[in-house]
Amino acid sequence: MAALLPFSASYRQQQSAGTSSSLFHQNQPQVRPASVLDLPGLQSASRVLHDQFVKDAQIIPDIGDMLTTPGGQSSALYSVFPDDYRVPFQKRRLVGIPEALFQYYNTTNVTSHMGLISEIERVWISIDHKLFLWDYIEGQDISSFVDQPDVITHVAVVRPKVGVFVDEITSVMVICTPVSVLLIGLSMSTVPGPNNSSRKEIKMYATDMTVSTDIEMTSVVGMSDGRIFMCGSQDGCLYELHYQQNESWFAKRVHIVNHSVGSVQSLFPRFTSPKSEDRIVAVVSDPKRNCFYALSARNSISIYQPSGEKAVHHLQTISNIYKSAQEKAPGSPALTPSNFQIIALHVMNPDESRTGVQLVAITMNGVRLYFSPSTSAYSFSYAQSPSVAGGVRPLQLIHVRLPPPNLLHPDEQSSPHRPPSYSGSARGSQPQPQSRPFVVSGLENSCYLDGLMVSAQPGDTDGTDFLLCTAPDLTRIGSLGQLNPPSQQQQQQGQSQQPVYGPSSYGTGANQRPPPTEYATLLAIPGRTWAMATVPRESPPASVAPSPPVINELATQFSEPSRQFMILTNVGLTFLVKRRALDYLKAVIEEVQTEGVVQPIIEFRDRQLTDILFSFGRDQTCAMLLGLASGNTFLDAGEQSISGMLCTISPDIANVAKQAFYDFGERPIWTERVTYGTSEYSGTAIFSGRREGFAMYFARLVRPLWKDKLIKPGSLNLQQSNFEDKLLITVQKNLFALKEFLDKNPHLFHSVPGEHTMLRSSSGNEQEAWKAEQNSVSQLQTLLSRTIEAISFVLLLNDYKLGELIAQCDPNTQKLVTSMTFEDLITTQDGVTAARALVNVVIDQQIGQQISVRNRPTPSAVDTISEVLQQRCGSFCSTDDVMLYKARESVRKAMESRNPAERHNWLGESLRLFTKGARMLDFDKIREVCGEYQQLGYAKGAVELPLSCAQALDPDNVGLEYWYAACPPNDTRLEYYEKRLKCYDLVLHSLSVFEEKASQSASAQGPVSNAVDDPEAIRSHAYDLAFSSEDEMFHSTLYDWLIDRGLADELLAMRPPFLEAHLKREPVTVPKYQLLWQFYVKDGQPLRAAEILAALAESESVADLPLDKRLEYLTLAVANAKSHPVTIGGRHETAISFLTDLEEKLDVAQVQLEVYHALLPHLNDPGEAGQKIKYLNKTLLTMSELYQVYAEQFDLPVMKLLILHVSEHHDEHVVRPIWDRIFEDAIEKGADAQTNADHIIASVVPLGKRFYPSESAFPLKYIASLLVRFALKNRTQLPNGWTPRVLVQCGVPYADIWDVLHEMYESQIPPFNTQSGVQVVSSDIAILLNDWLEEAKRPQSSVPRGELPVGRIDLAVGQYLAELGANQAETKAIYEGIRRQLRRNW
Repeated sequence: MAALLPFSASYRQQQSAGTSSSLFHQNQPQVRPASVLDLPGLQSASRVLHDQFVKDAQIIPDIGDMLTTPGGQSSALYSVFPDDYRVPFQKRRLVGIPEALFQYYNTTNVTSHMGLISEIERVWISIDHKLFLWDYIEGQDISSFVDQPDVITHVAVVRPKVGVFVDEITSVMVICTPVSVLLIGLSMSTVPGPNNSSRKEIKMYATDMTVSTDIEMTSVVGMSDGRIFMCGSQDGCLYELHYQQNESWFAKRVHIVNHSVGSVQSLFPRFTSPKSEDRIVAVVSDPKRNCFYALSARNSISIYQPSGEKAVHHLQTISNIYKSAQEKAPGSPALTPSNFQIIALHVMNPDESRTGVQLVAITMNGVRLYFSPSTSAYSFSYAQSPSVAGGVRPLQLIHVRLPPPNLLHPDEQSSPHRPPSYSGSARGSQPQPQSRPFVVSGLENSCYLDGLMVSAQPGDTDGTDFLLCTAPDLTRIGSLGQLNPPSQQQQQQGQSQQPVYGPSSYGTGANQRPPPTEYATLLAIPGRTWAMATVPRESPPASVAPSPPVINELATQFSEPSRQFMILTNVGLTFLVKRRALDYLKAVIEEVQTEGVVQPIIEFRDRQLTDILFSFGRDQTCAMLLGLASGNTFLDAGEQSISGMLCTISPDIANVAKQAFYDFGERPIWTERVTYGTSEYSGTAIFSGRREGFAMYFARLVRPLWKDKLIKPGSLNLQQSNFEDKLLITVQKNLFALKEFLDKNPHLFHSVPGEHTMLRSSSGNEQEAWKAEQNSVSQLQTLLSRTIEAISFVLLLNDYKLGELIAQCDPNTQKLVTSMTFEDLITTQDGVTAARALVNVVIDQQIGQQISVRNRPTPSAVDTISEVLQQRCGSFCSTDDVMLYKARESVRKAMESRNPAERHNWLGESLRLFTKGARMLDFDKIREVCGEYQQLGYAKGAVELPLSCAQALDPDNVGLEYWYAACPPNDTRLEYYEKRLKCYDLVLHSLSVFEEKASQSASAQGPVSNAVDDPEAIRSHAYDLAFSSEDEMFHSTLYDWLIDRGLADELLAMRPPFLEAHLKREPVTVPKYQLLWQFYVKDGQPLRAAEILAALAESESVADLPLDKRLEYLTLAVANAKSHPVTIGGRHETAISFLTDLEEKLDVAQVQLEVYHALLPHLNDPGEAGQKIKYLNKTLLTMSELYQVYAEQFDLPVMKLLILHVSEHHDEHVVRPIWDRIFEDAIEKGADAQTNADHIIASVVPLGKRFYPSESAFPLKYIASLLVRFALKNRTQLPNGWTPRVLVQCGVPYADIWDVLHEMYESQIPPFNTQSGVQVVSSDIAILLNDWLEEAKRPQSSVPRGELPVGRIDLAVGQYLAELGANQAETKAIYEGIRRQLRRNW
């Protein structure tokens, strides 16, 4: 449990104080929250709390608002009760003066004084020159100071000046004697006191600071900067005790400054002391406004402000106060010159009044005078200094509060529960008791705190003093939602019977503010009063939430201790406790429990007499009942609340409170309204008092925390918690008590059992109301549980040094936490994010500490912390979080383990846990864990964890769908797609790391200690795991990665399951299709390979694929298509058709390539021509496009013939002009016949060899006629047989040439209709036949002897000889030679 020590340290003090704290921690709720927080529900419940904050700030008016009611310049409304449960104050206890001092005081003829110093929890008692400080908390402890010889008359404690004393001295005690003033240093420390409380232990330090005086000083006050002011008892002057650390040339170390003579010449234009009636009798400090007030014997009040060193600035003197009071309350019997003597001034804190009521004075007969800064330039009856410094405005009397005229004598309160008497109540009320009414007339001491006033005067019997106690009557000044509030007119009528001392009654109208109304009572205490003071209590922390006025104890009674007063008499110290509404209610419940009737609770909730309300209303009552029933640390009005223990009432009374909460909370109501102009209904629920009371009590418990920032700047540039642990623990105890109570009583927010039948038959509206209420209560209960856990979470962070944790977070988290309120932590996603980040830092810290210590064996700090987090703040550390922490702990154990099997087990456990909590991992954490797996050579974790996280981060496969959709732009699914890719990259990085380690191991060629640790085995295992994944998107990413690394051949050899789909995915790329057709070849699917090759060749999306490559792919496609086996029921017919189509496309592509090469010299021609040529190399075109766009437009006759040949397009009208053009291009003008004949041969022979026997491109008859015509035209220059020999060079068979020539010979078509033309053809035939025979005789001839048509030739030769011209001797000789050869050789 060593790791838990910091967490428990903050509770050590509470655990040692008693059992309630330890019980609290043992019984802390073991909450198992839902996997997903209902943040909208939490936020809805939080808005309910905020509404309650606002209500509490508004239901009770501000003191200043009541005192400044238009027309209400005086008031005298009081609620005077007998010994009723509403008596506003209660004598809690009397602590007697220690026996030794008491006896000495009574039996010795000495001079003695005493007073209260509540700041140090001491009573000072002087007996002659001896000073005793009595610790009234401890009871008998007395400190003494006897180191001076003079009678001590006055003692006060003030703040020290900065830098004058040592740091241990936190206060200075000023001791006054008739002839001197001396300073004693005090240091204080808090130590345990009786009854689980604490007390202050003091030490006194001699300062050697004493100054002699001619005047006895009294009424010593201190300012916040350490300056000390006082007044002289004899001369009534204002003095300052000035002290400094060292003496100087012009000033002693300590001396007295008389400000009345030296500084205020305008007030006292003389060098003598002021007149006795003008002398100052009391000085009161106002540190928060940096001023102080001086009360004179003639009831004038002067205001001063410290200015420069040893200087004060006189701001104002208010005089003629009696006259001003008479003007505000004319005719009041309480205002007479004889009894108008101000006995005390009390400062009102700035937070008591928004309107700035600053000072209250009380006279000897109980008249209170309220002063506030003037709102206009005029002044009344006061002398104002020429300038007002420091922004302090001059004061004026704004309200006169008259004393209660009909107080009950303390003796009259002996009979319990007498009918109440209401001062100024309406007609028809009970007659006021007339036996012994008491009118205060001789008040001597008073004390004021937050609207409460306690004053003392001598009683009517010796040895007894009477205390006049007043407190605001919240039931009459507040808007508490009471039943049937009286109308405005009734209120005015009800108040009209009161004694009215003023020019007008209170204002009217809907926004009328209530007049001041107070409880008043008279209590008797033993002894004569010497002094009184308030019991110090810790100031509640300032909250950002809307704050209730200080007099609204309804809002604070469950979160602050009761206000208490101390009255010091010569008998002892009497503690007076302000009774709160809570205490009233507790007394009522005790009466109900005793007498068995519920009427007192009904009256407490709804009491109304003569149209005036004296009740707290349904909602307030329910809130208080809930607090009583569940228990609260501030339930008891005594000292137990100081210790922070949870207070509870007896079970019987708690049961009454619980039943009353249930019975008097009423039921929810559904209200509907019709939208104007439509028939639509909209409804809302008016919640029951139970729900309102729950929300109200809950809000009041958390108000000190809810709207405030979590952290504030601390020391060393670190942040610190904005809340004291003591406050957090107290709030949590009360919240947990509430939760435990509600958990044990789940029926409290359901309908009464007798109503079930009625509800079934009731309208749907009522059911809707119950449904809305139960939904709201459920949300509040969820918020309650999470708030309890949030406090545990903050306490844990405090124990682990919150400031240091925040400093270790990333900047975004730091910014988030810095601006976060307590409410945000509980109800927002930012709160969830920040909490998780802080927990991660705590876990990292623990892991780091445990790794650095490495004490084996030790209990796991991470397991312990995880368990504590889940038990105490489960919603801030879910099951998934705990799994992740345990997973990280398993990794740490694996790193420490030296046993391979044990290490593997730890790693396997970590992977299992990480995989289960994958959805909670952020990417940085995934990467970190993968790095640890790589370091440990754990291939399974390094591969499978990122793959699991990829699926967890995209649970609905949104990113996968985006990938399947070919990643369209501007798509919201991109985010999930990128999350997957980042996880895949981690797998690829792991493979790279294992590759590198394997390569290094191979190059080192060292022995491997363990087969499990063999880098090559790890690498192989990693690849096996990667390829065994069923995530297609990952496979695709993996294949691309391998291909980029040049491992395509290995990938093809493996043929993994998703490779074919990957290579077929859009977008099509050349590398992917190149691999795909090879994949099909290796897979024995040549036809599919051909299809891919064809698609690749024809792809228009691949613009950078050159024409020769496309031709290559088509050639490969044809080859693969021809390899397709003939199988029964296979795709043979389809394959044949596909092959035919491929061959045709190949032919066209080949033509296109030739066209491109023909135009290549013009590739860079400007304009459209060059672009067209470049386009030829980018895609495949059709024959028509090639012919029309290129062959024709660029005038390429040979390409035209090629296109006609390949396309087998037979059209004499097309082909003949092409050949005409070829011949025209071959014949050079001006050249001799032989030269032109050579040109013709050069042009025709290659074409003949290429295109014959294609009649589409090489029309033999037409070409032969063109040759013969050229020969006829140049017969004198060309040898006989030129034409057939050209055709033979073109590759035309002898028989075909003979057929064409013979047809010409027989045609009689010009120019073969003349004898000369026929004879030329005959000569060509003779040469052709002779060459044919010679070729046939040649060994290895291309003309087989057997195919020679001997008979036909012989007959033809006879014909040719018969028709031969007489002058054709050479031709005749050739024919005869042919005949001889035929007869000789055949």
